[in-house]
Amino acid sequence: MAKLTVEIVTPEKRILSVQADEAIVPGGEGLFGVRPGHTPFLSLVEPGTLTLIEAGKQDRYFVAGGFVEVSNDKVLVLADAAEHVTGIDVAGARRRMEEAQARLKDLNTADARYALEQAAVRREAARIGAAEAR
Repeated sequence: MAKLTVEIVTPEKRILSVQADEAIVPGGEGLFGVRPGHTPFLSLVEPGTLTLIEAGKQDRYFVAGGFVEVSNDKVLVLADAAEHVTGIDVAGARRRMEEAQARLKDLNTADARYALEQAAVRREAARIGAAEAR
């Protein structure tokens, strides 16, 4: 039976290179699944949980956003940051999210930092969600 090769790469290092039956990716338009023989395409990756399914077992990674390329039974995720859900520091993520929310209160939507703080809140909320779903 055909397999996918799934790679997660961040600017710092290659996080993962494995074979899987299916990958479920948090794309820019929502979650999408990839199985062997999938049509080639590119997509944005939103902060969220990347789920890999191999022999009926699921393995999950948090990805902080980036891009994904699907081609020739390969899923290449170029992530801003990524980590296995078991390695997530939930208390640290909650603290970072609360700090970003507090900074948002002092900004108006016209401030360039507003979008950065909003993105930080979304990223940390997704990180917490990924950890709690394990």
